[in-house]
Amino acid sequence: MRPSQKDDKAQMLLATGVVLMMSLLSMAIFAIKLAGMSVPHDVASDAVIRTSQDVEATLPGLVEARAEIWYENGVSALESVTQAMDSSHEDLLHHGEISGIEVKLINITITDLGSNQIQVDAELGISDSDAMLMKPIQFVVEL
Repeated sequence: MRPSQKDDKAQMLLATGVVLMMSLLSMAIFAIKLAGMSVPHDVASDAVIRTSQDVEATLPGLVEARAEIWYENGVSALESVTQAMDSSHEDLLHHGEISGIEVKLINITITDLGSNQIQVDAELGISDSDAMLMKPIQFVVEL
C-alpha cells in the first residue's frame, strides 16, 4: 500500500482550467459586443415607422379583397367593408401581439359614397416600447 501524500498538482491543474475557461468566456462576450457595433443602426429602432408604412400600403388592398368576398356572397357593400375592416383590425392586433408592436385602428368610420364606393376613415395607432405614432388614414373601397 502506498502512503497517502498531499498532491497539489491536481488542484493547480483545475485552477488553471477554470481561469482559462473564464478568460475564454470574457473574450467571447467581448467579441459578441464588438460584432454588434458593426450594425449601422438598431434594427428595432424604426419598427414603428416601418410598420405604419406597411399598414398604409397593404390595408386598402386587404380590405377591398376581403370585402369583395363578402359582397360576392350577397352581403351589402357597406356591410362587406365593415366586416372586412373588423377582420383586418383583428389580424393587425394579433400581428402586434406576435411582433411586439401594438397596432390599432381607432375611430373607424365607414361611409357609403354610393355607386358601391365605400370610404374608410380611421386613426392608425402604432407603438412599441420606445415610440408611439398616431396617424389618420383614409381610403375608398370600390366593389
